[in-house]
Amino acid sequence: MRVELGSWAAPGAVNEDCALAGPDWVVVLDGATEQPGVETGCAHDVPWLVRQLAAALAAGLTRSDAPLDDLLAEAIEAARRAHPECDLTNSWSPSSTASLLRRRGGSVEYLVLADSPVVLETAGEVEVVLDDRVDRLPERTIAAVEHWRNREGGFWVAGTDPEAARHALTGAVPVAELRRAAVLSDGAARWVDRFGLGDWTALLDLLDGGGSELLRRRVRAAEDADPHRPGKRHDDLTAALVRFTA
Repeated sequence: MRVELGSWAAPGAVNEDCALAGPDWVVVLDGATEQPGVETGCAHDVPWLVRQLAAALAAGLTRSDAPLDDLLAEAIEAARRAHPECDLTNSWSPSSTASLLRRRGGSVEYLVLADSPVVLETAGEVEVVLDDRVDRLPERTIAAVEHWRNREGGFWVAGTDPEAARHALTGAVPVAELRRAAVLSDGAARWVDRFGLGDWTALLDLLDGGGSELLRRRVRAAEDADPHRPGKRHDDLTAALVRFTA
């Protein structure tokens, strides 16, 4: 498999995403931005937590063929051990999405936890693996998000609870059936699901033809063209395009 990736901070911000790739795997993490004025109980910021998870996942994927959810659980536990002095019971402790793709033998395995999708193109058809549980909460107030984070009936993120990894969406596709795949942060996915600039096949084509830099330019133009749209105006943007060879 051949991987091309890029990652950019939102204008004027620090990048809370992280993307890594090895010979047969890709990881994209998208840190959850801290809510202003909310106490996290942690001495560390979101990029620190994302880097801890990324390093642990890279080590696990390099040395082990264990199931992806096991490797994510181990990475969360490693991040916990890195800051025992912090209040790891605080539900606002730094957290992240996690999306993984790994080729193992004749299969390509995927894991998606929270809203950073994996897009798989097989024989002209496109499947989007998207964990949209946070969008299905009865309300999106700060209190509701705090209540439902990492709880049955709510949504799950990688932060302080290794059990969250067991709630990720996982699966596998025969590599012989795959042409391309993309692993995206939600800032990259907004080209489709926020701005409606094309479908998922068109997004793959855009990455294939112009790379993640072209996607970044198109998303930033859409963000700047509609500054009053509800929600976060700009977001960090990370995209990895994976091509498969025999």
